[in-house]
Amino acid sequence: MSGCSLFRAATLTKCITANATTSLCRTSVFNRIQICGYAKKVVAKGKGKGMLKAEVKGPDVCRDPVRLTAYAVGVNILKQGEDPELKPRDQYPEWLFQMNLGKPPKLQELDSESWQYWKRLRKEKIWHSNRLRKGKKF
Repeated sequence: MSGCSLFRAATLTKCITANATTSLCRTSVFNRIQICGYAKKVVAKGKGKGMLKAEVKGPDVCRDPVRLTAYAVGVNILKQGEDPELKPRDQYPEWLFQMNLGKPPKLQELDSESWQYWKRLRKEKIWHSNRLRKGKKF
């Protein structure tokens, strides 16, 4: 190892002099001083591992109530162009306004003869068995 040693032995000497001719010296050795002769990390100017990552900014949020009620904000996926205007309510299908946008209904609220009931029952059974495998409490 040319430039690096993990631990270096350091000596410490204490001397006690009783008179001019005799002295008592005690030497201790410390093996726990960590040193390393590595060079400092180079700050990268381009892309790489040593480079700090820039924070990713999200899209701008529109807070204008007039624009939010007149346009479908965020629907345009192209760089060019604008968001499409909203049409009158009668030009959209009726099922669009009957969709449940809240939480899904609980198992007790569903009819036991419907396919939604059986689908929900299967999901809850899978969740239950996954929790048992992980050892988590209910």
